Amino acid sequence: MKKAINHLESELIKIRAGKASPQMLDGLTVDYYGTPTALNQIGNVSAMDARTLTIQPWEKNMLQPIERAIINANLGVTPQNDGNIIRLFMPPLTEERRKEFVKRAGGEGEQSKVAIRSIRRDAIEQIKKLQKDGLSEDEAKDAEKEIQDITDKNIALVEKHLASKEKEIMSV
Repeated sequence: MKKAINHLESELIKIRAGKASPQMLDGLTVDYYGTPTALNQIGNVSAMDARTLTIQPWEKNMLQPIERAIINANLGVTPQNDGNIIRLFMPPLTEERRKEFVKRAGGEGEQSKVAIRSIRRDAIEQIKKLQKDGLSEDEAKDAEKEIQDITDKNIALVEKHLASKEKEIMSV
């Protein structure tokens, strides 16, 4: 369940909330001589200011593939290549785009909840197997209650993360 929460946190970082951050490009892969490679392994990604990201590739001939990868990722930004570095200017978010990002964050949260519930189901199935092998009914009920409590706490944590991300995205 911790892994599901950690995954949610890493996915929410990638959803931008108005200011540029290098983590937005973490999941981006670039065709590096025929091999899909993470962007941060073929260049330096940094934030110049609140609205601008720069990508300094270690090899100049990687400018085109990086540019292509950014366009194909559909991030809502157009890369600007000056022959040495690529600049990404983050446009101010429109109300419609903000709602789209909130919806995307909600989808990520729902995936995390499904993963947590799946883990709960697997754990309860294991308890039932142990009960058939001789675990007392009281101990089984206590374990199921404990698993449900842990599940509820993790679902609440997901909700908390989603609420804070929504607030971050919707604040102008």
